[in-house]
Amino acid sequence: MHPIQHAKTRPDHPAIIMASSGETVTFGEMDATANRFAQLLRSRGLKRDDAVAVLMENNAHYLQLVWGSQRAGTMLVPISTRLTAPELTYILNDAQARLLITSTHFAEVLDGIRTECPDLPVLVAGGDDGDSLETALAEQTSKPIADQAPGLVMLYSSGTTGRPKGIRPAPPEDLDIEAVNPLVGLAVMGAGMPTDGSMVYLSPAPLYHAAPIGWCSTAHRLGATIVVMEKFDPEFALATIEKYKVTDSQWVPTHFVRMLKLDPQVREKYDLSSHQRALHAAAPCPVPVKQAMIDWWGPIVNEYYAGSEGIGMTLIRSVDWLTHPGSVGRAIHGTLHVCGPDGEEVPPGTDGLIYFENDILPSYHNDPDKTADAMHPKGWMTLGDIGHVDEDGFLYLTDRKSHMIISGGVNIYPQEIENLLVTHDKVMDAAVIGAPDADLGEKVVAVIQPVHMDDAGEALESELRDFLAPQLARIKMPRLFEFRAQLPREANGKLYKRELRDEFAARAQEQA
Repeated sequence: MHPIQHAKTRPDHPAIIMASSGETVTFGEMDATANRFAQLLRSRGLKRDDAVAVLMENNAHYLQLVWGSQRAGTMLVPISTRLTAPELTYILNDAQARLLITSTHFAEVLDGIRTECPDLPVLVAGGDDGDSLETALAEQTSKPIADQAPGLVMLYSSGTTGRPKGIRPAPPEDLDIEAVNPLVGLAVMGAGMPTDGSMVYLSPAPLYHAAPIGWCSTAHRLGATIVVMEKFDPEFALATIEKYKVTDSQWVPTHFVRMLKLDPQVREKYDLSSHQRALHAAAPCPVPVKQAMIDWWGPIVNEYYAGSEGIGMTLIRSVDWLTHPGSVGRAIHGTLHVCGPDGEEVPPGTDGLIYFENDILPSYHNDPDKTADAMHPKGWMTLGDIGHVDEDGFLYLTDRKSHMIISGGVNIYPQEIENLLVTHDKVMDAAVIGAPDADLGEKVVAVIQPVHMDDAGEALESELRDFLAPQLARIKMPRLFEFRAQLPREANGKLYKRELRDEFAARAQEQA
């Protein structure tokens, strides 16, 4: 299954629809643009494994460029749109990008990039003729290049705990661009996605993330129409499901929280009857939030645990989650191992570092030490998460190893506290971190985004303390509450806790 085949059999079938504007690209049009982009890459001297960086908002170009790179055998490097010019140039230099594709949306940072990377060619969607992506594509033929090869995608870690690192996938074993893709099997056999081309798939998150690129590409292989939201909005997401009769979708828990915080009358006014499968991942989902989503949408909410590294995956359907609440499922790709500090596997019910055993493993680009740190002596690889399995083999996530707080010699996992806080009616989002403390080593700090900033203050802090007290051990109770209008959260659901930890560390230094 491949879009090339769908372009031959259903050239007029929509491949991409932009949710707000309604702009539509058919499979025939996407095929032609993908070929033109591959031709463009070759015309500029790019060969297999050369890096092509993409810095763009969600638009109709994005997925077409993905498929063009897939035909040219190049290494596509999607870049987060929230980064500053210095962060962007670091990635461009680290990836050794040979070409940058961007849009006029990033005009403010583009000058800085051009100054720091003067030899890097740039094409701009919506740009002037001299650097216009559209003009450059129009100059190319829509015929396939002579040396087609499957491309790869090198995603950069979000940088939530340090400088982002490129996750370099293992090279493909089969150079046939239409070769069987493992994720298609997982989508069909695991998630239950249809193979008859009837799928209408909603992508509400930024396309530069692993899950949107991976699942949108997989859905395209299955002949689906991808409905791309330009930007997530909770009510508009529901309206989009109704308007385009969406059958499948992929979310993060933050999306769920924001939709659940809508007024019930708003939530209930949209027809969601077409919606048959809703995947979610990227961050642990609080049990009450997941239960509320199943109560609302029915048993169509399926969860998986994986990472950009592609070393393994677990999956759990609603029916199993209801009997194993809080679990992220059993392994459907790779073999799961949970190990203690000594590297030995721990028994069911015992927390440890989660590893996947897999024949094909990635590496961290230009960082052999990080690659080595992620490896078990037996050749397994970890994403850095702590968790345990139960007697039935279902995995439960406790937290990120790097997020653990050590206060007074006690290990505290912030995820437990955050999961409680976001269930409070007046809390939109919460981040719990460890801040330096002279007596305890670290103290627990809760940074809260209220639903309404007018609620921020001592009264809400007191209300949250009373709310947490019956559910939380005293040592885990936040010593400090702060309120913010926005938290540094990526659109894929991950918190940039490093920014908050650095801020509180700097405060502690000033007060010392």
